[in-house]
Amino acid sequence: MFGRHASARALAGEIAAGLVPEWSCDVLICPSFVHLDAVRRALGEDARVLLGAQDLCAQAEDGARTGETSGAMLADLGVSHVLVGHSERRQLLGESNESVGAKLQSALEAGLTPILCVGETLSEREGLRTEAVIAAQLQAVANVAGAQAFGGCIIAYEPVWAIGTGRNATPEQAQAVHAFVRGWIAAQTDAVVADGRRILYGGSVKPDNAAALFAMPDVDGGLVGGASLKSADFLAICRSAGGIVRSGS
Repeated sequence: MFGRHASARALAGEIAAGLVPEWSCDVLICPSFVHLDAVRRALGEDARVLLGAQDLCAQAEDGARTGETSGAMLADLGVSHVLVGHSERRQLLGESNESVGAKLQSALEAGLTPILCVGETLSEREGLRTEAVIAAQLQAVANVAGAQAFGGCIIAYEPVWAIGTGRNATPEQAQAVHAFVRGWIAAQTDAVVADGRRILYGGSVKPDNAAALFAMPDVDGGLVGGASLKSADFLAICRSAGGIVRSGS
């Protein structure tokens, strides 16, 4: 929840203008709902930057849901991706695993690519419950949308304990969780679906740690928070991602 109309347009334009064609990476920006159209206009026909939304309503059909935004509305605006289950919505707004599963299903029905956010709190990590917590978050999606729904998703691992706290997950810690997520999906579906999933890291990605994180075999990119508010920092992260090419990523 940052920015105003002019600053959102300016930031999007700076990011699009700063991308280098030789960087082998996909770039997605997810502005606030009220800035989606302004950012879309700023990007114009530039296919190098995709447009995403930060949330959507679990109800797919038009209806009496004042204040909500459906997947169909987002698709109509040119949005291709949408975050579901972001840690801030889970922690601050009380979204449950089940409601996140319903939102993911709604996104798929609208033809959007959901970015499913999963992750554990500090107490859960210290209690050695990281894998159990993330498995429950993934299972809730499978219960609602079916395990094959993961074939149309991107996953983002957000260690809540490493976001805005000054504590950072090491590349090895991130890799361990990403490998677990990929293995869990493989067990529910098959190796083709699991190996084809992009699993992003979303725990305070910054220019100075991006390259080391992205070098991990199961870290396929970043879900960038604060560093995305400065075009120079975000472009530096894109540069790090663009220098790493892996089969299937």
